[in-house]
This record gives sequence, C-alpha cells and structure tokens, in this order.
Amino acid sequence: MDANPAINESTIHAEVLVLGGGPGGYTAAFRAADLGKQVVLVERYPALGGVCLNVGCIPSKALLHVAQIIHEVDEFEQHGLNYGKPTLDIDKVRAWKESVSNSLVDGLARLVKQRKITLIQGTGQFTSERMVEVKTETGIQNVSFDQAIIAAGSHPTKIPVFPNDDPRLWDSTDALQLKEIPKKLLIVGGGIIGLEMATVYHAFGSEISVVELMDQIIPGCDNDLVTPLYRRIKKQYKNIWLETRVTSIEKHEDGLKVSFEGKSAPESALFDAVLVAVGRKPNGKLIGAELAGVNVDELGFIAADKQQRTNVPHIFAIGDIAGNPMLAHKASHEGKVAAEVASGLKAGFDALTIPAVAYTDPEVTWMGLTENQAKQQGIDYDKAVFPWAASGRSLSLGRKEGLTKILCEKETGRILGAGMVGPNAGELISEAVLALEMGADAEDIGLTVHPHPMLSETFAFAAEMITGSITDLYIKK
Repeated sequence: MDANPAINESTIHAEVLVLGGGPGGYTAAFRAADLGKQVVLVERYPALGGVCLNVGCIPSKALLHVAQIIHEVDEFEQHGLNYGKPTLDIDKVRAWKESVSNSLVDGLARLVKQRKITLIQGTGQFTSERMVEVKTETGIQNVSFDQAIIAAGSHPTKIPVFPNDDPRLWDSTDALQLKEIPKKLLIVGGGIIGLEMATVYHAFGSEISVVELMDQIIPGCDNDLVTPLYRRIKKQYKNIWLETRVTSIEKHEDGLKVSFEGKSAPESALFDAVLVAVGRKPNGKLIGAELAGVNVDELGFIAADKQQRTNVPHIFAIGDIAGNPMLAHKASHEGKVAAEVASGLKAGFDALTIPAVAYTDPEVTWMGLTENQAKQQGIDYDKAVFPWAASGRSLSLGRKEGLTKILCEKETGRILGAGMVGPNAGELISEAVLALEMGADAEDIGLTVHPHPMLSETFAFAAEMITGSITDLYIKK
C-alpha cells in the first residue's frame, strides 16, 4: 500500500483517526469518509485487511477449498469416479492462496484512494488523549485528532515455556505460510483455528494429532453439533486427545518432543512440527492507550458501550480489542457503528446474535442461544433436530452425517437459536440469524417455501418438526 504523498508535515490533523486497518478499521474509515469526515487511517503492515485478509480468514479459506477438493476426489472413488492420487505443487498452491489475498488488498487500496483517506503505514501509539505518534520507515509522524477509533486487533497466544524461537513451533500465521508439509503435525488446541488447519494439513498429507484441554472439540458449541465432525476426524487423524494438556516441548534434532498429561495421551511423543492454536490476545496493552486515559483491562481488552465509546467519550474501540467473540463480521459491524456515532448519527450495536462458523469438514455453525446456555438459564424451549440423512441434497453429495438443530421458545414458538453441521453449513446459518433478528417463529420458517432439493430445506424441516407439520420424517405423536 502506498502512503498518501500529501503527508509531509511533522503533525497532521484528522477529524477521525482510525488505528488499525483490519475488517473493523477499514470499514470504520470508509464509513466515516462516506459521511463527510476527514479520515486518517494508520496500519502497521504494508497491506490493509488485518489478520483476516492477510493471515487469517481469507487465506485459510483458500487452502480449505483445496483440501475440500482433495477429500471429495478421494471419497468419490467408491462412487465410480477415479482421478488417481493427486499431486501437490505446494509452491503453486501457496501462490494461488496469496493471489486471493492480494486481489482483495488491492481492492481496499483503491477504495482508500477513492474516498480520499490519508493512509499512514507505521506503528501507532497514543501520546495523549488527542494525539497519536506513528513510527514509519521514514521517521515519526504525529497525528492529532478530534475523534479516534481503536481497531488494533489481536495476536496469537504464545505459551512462554514453549520454545517459541524454534521454527518448528508454529502459530496460525506460520501454518498459513505453507512452507512445508510436516510428516507428523501436532495441533495444540481443538478449537476452530486448530481444526481448520488440521483439515488443511491432513488433506496435504500430514499425520495429524490434536490435543485439547476440554472434554470436547470446539468448546462452547453444543456437543451434538460437534459429534458428527468428531466422528469423522477421529477416523482420519492419528490421535485426538481430549482432557489433556501439554506440559512441555523440548527441542531435538529430529523433532520436537512433546510431553502430555491426560487420561489417554502418551507420556511423550516426537513431532516434526507443532501448531499452537490456543486462542488470541487483544493488543490493548501495545498502543499506549493509558496515555489517552483509556481503560485497558489486565487481558488487554478495552471496554466499549453500545455506541462503541470507551471511557474517553471521543475515543471508540471496535473488533477483537473490544471483546469476544473475535470475529471479523462482528468487527465490521462495530466499525460502522463507531463511524456513524463519530459522525453525529444515532447508532448502536444491537445485534441479537453473532454467528460462528468452523470451516472444517464437515462445517459446524451456530447462532443465538445454544442448548447448553438454555439449560443453564432455565429457559423453557422446544428442540428439533433434522438429520441430513433424510436430505436428498446431502445424500447426493455423498454425505449423510450432518444435522440441523433449532431451538424455539416453548410458549411462543419464536426462534432462540440454531445450529448446523455438514457440508456448506456455514452458508446456511444466515437465514437462521435473520429469522432470530426479525422475531420469526417456527411456523413462519416452516411456511416459507424453500427450494428443493437443497440443504437450506433442512432449516424449514426442523421448524416443521417444532410445529408438528413435518412430512419428510415420521414422528410418532
């Protein structure tokens, strides 16, 4: 990205300063500019898009698509389609993955110029409640501001006792660089990021082992939604050790020796590479926020209200740094809210739910109230689970392990939550989100005509199970 050539003063002024050019930051900058504000956008890396576009969502989905094709070709041998064993040109795959990100990055750069946003590449830190100092390659650039939006994101969690200086110990960014395909790969953390990378590297030929501290993969998701995924990968991967912790990792010439503590794991084992995917930490402590009077908690989060304001009224916080869930689609919506409030509009973040998707094989997705939460909160609900084994579309894909679950308020039938697991499940969850946001009940969903034969029908079928009008299954009264 090219910094704006107009920058030549030791201090420039912004009506709205945006610190961070990820999905939340660039959305906030674009929206504020569209509302007539003079915007300065500070981004520390050469490319806009943040973690999501450069070393997260986008490149991982490109690699996951390659993995999906490999798996499908392999599985359809039993149905009479045989291409032979695929060969992997890792350099070409990496180049294609990077081209996907670069195309989007170039698009963002054009949008910055079209909106006449001043873009500064460098690391920004607050020096007062009205000033940010940006360290650039050519020196210090001071930016004064009327209002600021903090969108400084997060970074992968590192475990200090692990040998973090060893190139065989990876975080998610390292894994996405696709420098090599290790013969034996251990993934520490059975959450979404770890399992997505497991999907990729298993397809590319690695022997996968997963270790997870909790009693199920993807903790926080209902167990019945993750069970079809667990059963499938249990057959594919060498090991899945639940309720197990890594106690140490030692460097050896022939690999990393990992020691475990758990009921089913060995005392130790040797791996060619270890991916640590145990979460992310917000960057709140890295931006000098305290010098602006902004409160940062011990974890690095910056609290914000529904207008995304921090405790300092003219400074806003959005995205990962403003709290969980750390998802790009949450950040972009918060970015619009912050920009609109900073521009004098009445706006607030009032989403009833934020959907989550694990782009594994099969995909797992959910929104609204989980069944675990409903039980904990003592909510009286009706539940329906439609098996994809009764979906013609799912069977035509050669897959039958999926399911669609819906939770509705018992008295009114209004949708409380939903989840799906199966191929392309992530594409289906948006209808459930819209239904919840619009206050739809099970009858509304069941009476909505869905195309046949498609996976989206399964959402309507689950709703019909709630109302008792289902014909695609026989449910004894």
